[in-house]
Amino acid sequence: MKAVLMAEHGGPDNLRYGDAPDPVAGPGDVVVDIHAASVNGADPKVRVGNGNYRLKKFPHILGRDFSGIVSAVGAGVTDFKVGDAVFGVTDQGIEGAYAEKIAIKAAIVAKKPDSLSHADAAALGLVSLTALTAIEDTAHLKSGQTILIQGGAGGVAGFAVQLAKHLGAKVIATASAGNHDYVRGLGADQVIDYNKEDFTKIGPICDVVFDTVGFGVREGSYKVLKSGGKLVWISPGPEGVTRADVETLKPDVKRDRAHLLRLLELLKIGAVKPPAITHYKLADAAQAHRVSEGRHLKGKLVFDVR
Repeated sequence: MKAVLMAEHGGPDNLRYGDAPDPVAGPGDVVVDIHAASVNGADPKVRVGNGNYRLKKFPHILGRDFSGIVSAVGAGVTDFKVGDAVFGVTDQGIEGAYAEKIAIKAAIVAKKPDSLSHADAAALGLVSLTALTAIEDTAHLKSGQTILIQGGAGGVAGFAVQLAKHLGAKVIATASAGNHDYVRGLGADQVIDYNKEDFTKIGPICDVVFDTVGFGVREGSYKVLKSGGKLVWISPGPEGVTRADVETLKPDVKRDRAHLLRLLELLKIGAVKPPAITHYKLADAAQAHRVSEGRHLKGKLVFDVR
């Protein structure tokens, strides 16, 4: 199969399009012929290899979410057959979706409905799991509460904006000026231009802050929380910055079919929609990573694999 291979940590040019062995379906696995795979914010971090993203084994194939067609079924798998359209997210600590094929545990993938394209399914995989875990399972956001979502135009944050609005919350989001219409279209009640406005000026009015940006944004995020509020984060911030009267929580994003089915339920009732997508060929992974690292992306980057 063709794949994007990484022989060592480094810059985008370390991503090489070439040949890799076809995966084999072990017990409980399916092999999926990938039609689309997406780029996530963690992918360039793994490529660079800082901190917890340091790899011990090469060559390595990046990529965590995908959509495609089952081409082989391992022993013990009864809920899928060859030819089924499926989508999913690799298990924690496992990657490999920047490729034409992937072997994955059948228990953590779901059938893709005909109404959802492969590109949209791949774009929604990890962002939906992350946002659902952060907003519903960790923050327990309720109707009538106020939430600030940092970086509202991104994949995870954009899904979170829609989910929070569906749950009945007042949604405030930060975004660059060029993305304000997009974020409002997702359901944000108020959008703050982080390049020109100090978001902390809204004062301590928030029950929840969902921080998808990290870095220096974290410290300011504490300033807008009510006493007893919750700061839920997925991007690291400055060490030692806390506030005693609020909870600081990191969601434990499990890979499971249940959350993928929850996504499909939300799609069916129109509560959420797929993100804006910028398409790339798999062979152009280096360029996609340069765009991802620019951190001004609207929606998701998706590889059209087949």
